[in-house]
Amino acid sequence: MWSNISDTPFLLTGFPGLEAAHHWISIPFFAVYILVLLGNGTLLCLIKNDHSLHEPMYYFLAMLSGTDLMVTLATMPTVMGILWANHRVVSHGGCFLQAYIIHSLSIVESGILLAMACDRFIAICNPLRYTSILTNTRVVKLGVGVFMRGFISIMPIILRLFLFPYCHTHVLSHAFCLHQEVMKLACADITFNRLYPVILVSFTIFLDSLIILLSYILILKTVIGIASGEERAKALNTCISHIGCVLIFYVTVIGLSFIHRFGKNVPEVVHITMSYIYFLFPPLMNPIIYSIKTKQIQYGIVHLLSKHRCGT
Repeated sequence: MWSNISDTPFLLTGFPGLEAAHHWISIPFFAVYILVLLGNGTLLCLIKNDHSLHEPMYYFLAMLSGTDLMVTLATMPTVMGILWANHRVVSHGGCFLQAYIIHSLSIVESGILLAMACDRFIAICNPLRYTSILTNTRVVKLGVGVFMRGFISIMPIILRLFLFPYCHTHVLSHAFCLHQEVMKLACADITFNRLYPVILVSFTIFLDSLIILLSYILILKTVIGIASGEERAKALNTCISHIGCVLIFYVTVIGLSFIHRFGKNVPEVVHITMSYIYFLFPPLMNPIIYSIKTKQIQYGIVHLLSKHRCGT
């Protein structure tokens, strides 16, 4: 039974009942996708070319921007394919690969936000040892570890999707593939696929958020002990951008999780809208937050624009 996978492809869904307006809906979606690509692409370009940004804090920011770009590139083809051309068909392999990338990158993003919190903790609570603790080699190892944690930990449930037979409806309610939705279409025992993600999220995203909260409690304790009010403000100001990104990511994660778990009576359009907010809002806002609150990045953008003008 396990090897008999139905050959019928899955059908993705855009906005049910609004098919006639898909071309109009595509305009804001395409604009957001372009802004995400431009914003995160600009940050990566700045950090690569500006030697004043070659510090652990900005290396982690580059990882965050890279992750946001990958999430966007993973969802954009199917979303825009539906809105522009009503192309709903997706193969099993393509669907499972998309789900694998999407869910892996969610865990990766949580890990990067945790690494950024640790960076701020060391910079404020142990500034004299900051450069000796967060060397370039350690930053690279942390980055590799975060990506490996995300992409390896999600493998068991994705591999099992290939083994399941699918005899229910093949229609998915989103414009991209999500594990929790695909597994419900399987005609097999999905107990492992139900329980494993709960345990995984508890030991990754939930645990990450607790450690981030603890790190900021310790940071606040250290900052309160600083005598100079100006120095206190300066120390806290370096954390504001990160706190904003943390809040946006975890609030959307919690909101989406609650709706999926407890929102059986919630209209389908709310489920769909929340999923789009989760996958589009953090990648859109992260570069904006850092551009507004970080002077080095502001200077870098001004320098990049003036250089471009001189070149033209």
